[in-house]
Amino acid sequence: MFPDDIRKLLRRQPFRAFRLMLTNNLVYEIRHPEMAQVSRSLLQIGFPSAEGETAERHVGVGLLHIVQYEFLTPPVGTVSPGATNGPEPSA
Repeated sequence: MFPDDIRKLLRRQPFRAFRLMLTNNLVYEIRHPEMAQVSRSLLQIGFPSAEGETAERHVGVGLLHIVQYEFLTPPVGTVSPGATNGPEPSA
């Protein structure tokens, strides 16, 4: 991925948590935009402390190793695929 691609995800309003899949099959979730910092070729991902205020630890991910992303939750006001508003009608 390119740095601008990650920046767009982090600056999205409202922010939506997302998951990154890497070439080595590792998966990282970014649940808050302040827990990630993008540079030219690296993404620093922070893991929050129990209080959630600051990063307790972090990992650096090479942008070249990010192969895919997906949002963790559907946007507000949308219906998830396969969701229904009630029981299935009887035939």
